[in-house]
Amino acid sequence: MTTTEARTDPDQAPGGEPHDAAAGPAAPEAPAQHGGHGGHGPHGYSAQKDAHLKRLRRIEGQIRGLQRMVDEDVYCIDVLTQVSAGTKALQSFALSLLEEHLRHCVAAAAEEGGAELDAKVAEATAAIGRLLRS
Repeated sequence: MTTTEARTDPDQAPGGEPHDAAAGPAAPEAPAQHGGHGGHGPHGYSAQKDAHLKRLRRIEGQIRGLQRMVDEDVYCIDVLTQVSAGTKALQSFALSLLEEHLRHCVAAAAEEGGAELDAKVAEATAAIGRLLRS
């Protein structure tokens, strides 16, 4: 691959080879802040946890690939292209997680109504705001 060819496939690590999920552990997860469950228990994403972890490991491989690209003095536009691909992969993951939160946590709160629903809607709105600012 020449230095001007762009790599945008989110399933590939820089260098053209698919990322091996067993190449390393995922980054530590931040403590969950889920009202009503104390940060533990089934969340909207729990049913897809393995798929989410696989996706995050693939994104981690993309980020490690960026380190290699800089270490190898790869052309700056190619590095920026890969940064964009990693950013889009994280945004896509975040939207997927948000959708599952709305379908699971907010929908459950809607059944209860009242203050629980108001709190979940406010929580989701704040999360959307953070995503838009990132």
